[in-house]
This record gives sequence, structure tokens and C-alpha cells, in this order.
Amino acid sequence: MDRQVLTLYLRYGCSLCDDMLLALRLLQQELGFFLHTIDVESDPQLEQRYGEWVPVLASPQGELCHYFLDEETVRRYFAAP
Repeated sequence: MDRQVLTLYLRYGCSLCDDMLLALRLLQQELGFFLHTIDVESDPQLEQRYGEWVPVLASPQGELCHYFLDEETVRRYFAAP
């Protein structure tokens, strides 16, 4: 598993999603991770799983936060051995 990759599950046109994406782009410049974005409306299973929880930020080990970026959690994730 590549710890340097995060996935943002979002819905286009969602203001919370746009806000988290912008905050992640700023953090990405500092921490150097790859950010993969997935529109939950592109897959019925993702739509069912995440529904109204978007945006959801996930690592290969599991979900890190939803609705709003928890920058402290993301920093701890990358600082962990």
C-alpha cells in the first residue's frame, strides 16, 4: 500500500467538497502526497456507501475525515512510521 496516496470521495457541485479539495491542494504542496479524486455519482456502490457523507478523505488504511478537512489527522497519518 502506498501511504503517499490519499483518495477524496466527492460530489461535483458540492461546496463542502470544493472546500476540502482546496484545503487539500494547499496541504499537498507542503506534504507532497498524491491526491486521487473520485465522484461518488460515477458508481452506484460508492453513492450508496458514501451518500451524504461526502466529502470523505481516505487513505489505504481507512477513512481519515469527512465533511471538513481534519488537517491534524492528515499530518499525524503522514508522520506515523
